[in-house]
Amino acid sequence: MPLMGSLYVGASGLQNSQNALNTTAHNLSNVDTVGYTRQQVQLASRRYVTLSIDPKAVNNKQVGMGVEYSRVKQVRDYFLDKTYRKESGRSMFYEVSSEVIEEVEAQLGEMNGEAFQTAVSDFWTAIQELAKDPTSSVTQGLLVQRASEFILRASTVYDGLASYQDNLNAQVKKKVDLINQYGKQILALNDSIRAIEAGGIEHANDLRDVRNQILDELASLTDIRYDEDMYGDVWVQIEGVDFVKGPTCYEIGLDIDTTTGFYTPFWPQNANYEIMADGSKKYIIDGAEVFNLNREISSDMNTDIGGLKAMLLARGDHRANYTDIEGDYDSVSQSIVMNIQAEFDQLIHSVVTKVNGILAEAAGVKQGDLTLADGTVLKNVRYCESDVGGYLRMSDGSPIQLFSKSTTDGYTKVTGDDGKEYWIYNEEDPTQVNTLYTCGNMTIPSELMQQPSILGFRLPDGSEDNSVAEALKAAFEEEEYTLNPNVKKKTSFIEYYTDLVSQVSNTGWVQRSIYENQVTTVENIFSAREQVVGVSSDEELSNMIRFQNAYNASSRYINVISEMLEHIINTLGM
Repeated sequence: MPLMGSLYVGASGLQNSQNALNTTAHNLSNVDTVGYTRQQVQLASRRYVTLSIDPKAVNNKQVGMGVEYSRVKQVRDYFLDKTYRKESGRSMFYEVSSEVIEEVEAQLGEMNGEAFQTAVSDFWTAIQELAKDPTSSVTQGLLVQRASEFILRASTVYDGLASYQDNLNAQVKKKVDLINQYGKQILALNDSIRAIEAGGIEHANDLRDVRNQILDELASLTDIRYDEDMYGDVWVQIEGVDFVKGPTCYEIGLDIDTTTGFYTPFWPQNANYEIMADGSKKYIIDGAEVFNLNREISSDMNTDIGGLKAMLLARGDHRANYTDIEGDYDSVSQSIVMNIQAEFDQLIHSVVTKVNGILAEAAGVKQGDLTLADGTVLKNVRYCESDVGGYLRMSDGSPIQLFSKSTTDGYTKVTGDDGKEYWIYNEEDPTQVNTLYTCGNMTIPSELMQQPSILGFRLPDGSEDNSVAEALKAAFEEEEYTLNPNVKKKTSFIEYYTDLVSQVSNTGWVQRSIYENQVTTVENIFSAREQVVGVSSDEELSNMIRFQNAYNASSRYINVISEMLEHIINTLGM
């Protein structure tokens, strides 16, 4: 090889050793940077100069031109990335579910330091005291007071659950906004990476690190699929629908329920819409929802992935009450908050209607047909004749209700075909919330609060009526109630709330156990991935020594060639 040509070999060694040292230094400086992927130098031979071609020889006569800096590649494992992102999404799903259970336990267990169980126990104690001396104004006053505390604390618990729904709803909006932001960032990074790598010389490794970190974050929020095309662009699907594809980010929209204010994520590109008078679009999101929340939650079907889905499931789509258990229980069973709302409201409704029913029966309310003055026949209604000053009657002659509705009357006054006045019980209508005896729609009649003694519990003949108090006691002790259709154990009013809390605790234990196991799984996968993508300071220091020695060797090689050239020139010059 000519001596002048030999300088190319040495120069290439110096240049590429220096570049390799720079890459090693870059790795060391980012050893603690989250999302950073270690970079690895790949060197290759420069093209050879062919001096002569001899068909008879094994090889042509060629001269090498040294080494070239082929590329700096990221060291990643595609399958570990896929596995880590799927399992981290599953871990986030159960983390959110566990946090929701903990909040529900707090709502049920404590209200300003006093458990709701105390309200149930106090009301039960008041009924027991009433049974001992039903005509005492003291026991009657205690009953009314404990009843008031019972519904007040029940309302507080229910309102706390509803407020937590609102909190989850606000988090849903934040997460959707964050997902849309991630989509825009991926789109911008695709453009930057494609522009840098278009020449085939440079590699936008640091930008790829940022994009991979975004994919990690996105995978914890939703179930994603992704891949990279030949141009370096990453496309992303969320729940099987395109999110980032080509030059477009299909942002997730939010539909707002006018009644509850709850957000429902949907795909605007898949939804129909109407143009309103002001030019705005009113979307019809049926079939365009991002998440199908009616599917069974199962790891086998991969329906338990993503923190956002867990939030939506926990929040539910409405404020649940006892009618959800009597009706389509499946619509609330998968929502932690709605399920507890419905079961809790069922307890309150059962207690209230049972107590009111016992008082109504004692006041003479019966069931049957009633013909009104205008000839209208009311079929199978509960009614009684108006009796001002009668037994267990209010001042207007209507039957006493220990619990009344806040928004509508319990009884309506009518005139019968016999000219007499009657009170008809206003039945509950599941389609009209204001007609229901629910946690948010109950109060104690003001007349009863001011004068508990109107209960009296003295029969028209002046004798003491023990039957009502005994009936109330029996009602609390009867084991004929279940938490929901899937629970076979029957319980009493006294034990119902305890069973409810136990159910929440058991569910929380299961959720936390799954979450803890999932955390272990994610940590193991993360460790395996870090062994591939992580920077080892010991390994990089070894590389630094290796490349420094290569640099020194190239430098010494150039010095030798330089001395040889100097010697030849000086010798020839002589």
